[in-house]
Amino acid sequence: MTPVSNPHDTARILVEALPYMQRYDNATIVVKYGGNAMGDADAARWFAQDVAILKEVGINPVVVHGGGPQIGRMLERLGIKSEFKAGLRVTDADTVEVVEMILAGSINKNLVASINAEGGRAIGLSGKDGGMVTARKVTRSIIDPATGRQEVIDFGFVGEPDKVDRTVLDWAISSDQIPVVAPVASGSDGTQTYNVNADTFAGAIAGAVDAKRLLLLTDVPGVLDKDKNLIDQLTVEQARALIADGTISGGMIPKVETCIYAVERGVEGVVILDGKTPHAVLIELLTEGGAGTLITR
Repeated sequence: MTPVSNPHDTARILVEALPYMQRYDNATIVVKYGGNAMGDADAARWFAQDVAILKEVGINPVVVHGGGPQIGRMLERLGIKSEFKAGLRVTDADTVEVVEMILAGSINKNLVASINAEGGRAIGLSGKDGGMVTARKVTRSIIDPATGRQEVIDFGFVGEPDKVDRTVLDWAISSDQIPVVAPVASGSDGTQTYNVNADTFAGAIAGAVDAKRLLLLTDVPGVLDKDKNLIDQLTVEQARALIADGTISGGMIPKVETCIYAVERGVEGVVILDGKTPHAVLIELLTEGGAGTLITR
């Protein structure tokens, strides 16, 4: 293999990274790996390498993954119609079976295998394992533009985190495993499966495990200003103001709301960044410049 740098370059990089390794030593970092960031083979390999390296240098990564595009393709193959309302997939009984099969099955196990292939020791889990996440049914109210009346949307088996039990995660971390968690969960009675938005799920996990950082890997570089320039850092108050004035709009709103939710539950900082950037996780955590948009209290 041809070396990418000479020994002096390698030494310089390690010296520059050392203060950041010390900063995050033994800290828990939750990384949400978005379905839209999974489509590129090179990006998937870089991500797996980054996660394995974090564990090797004494950082404790917890991975939460999405899988919306993959679920959509499988539903199409099976002839199951899928509908989105207010940004969430309406999930009936047939759909939730496919969601669990794809998220807790193929995506989860492929991601575990990829991390293990890069030298990590990953273990595949879902919110159901050990009662990790208990979900409650999601409902939303919107104003019908045609009538001006308030309408309650029933999303079916779509849930949001109600309680998080960190026991299984603590066991995995203390055993030098890398938890890879699919965002499906049971309801309070243990009989119903809920599809949970991966960003929201990751935010709840990050708050429960006192994560130092939550990284939301997606297919955009971060939060952009009105001139489409990347905003490096925001406070919660500034983020709320940008939502109010329309600078943050569309699908970025729920992501930023997840950031605010996590920060208010004790996460030191949350970063939205492009998962297709080579080694985005290492750049964010172990370099001065970082990547994406950092949201803090």
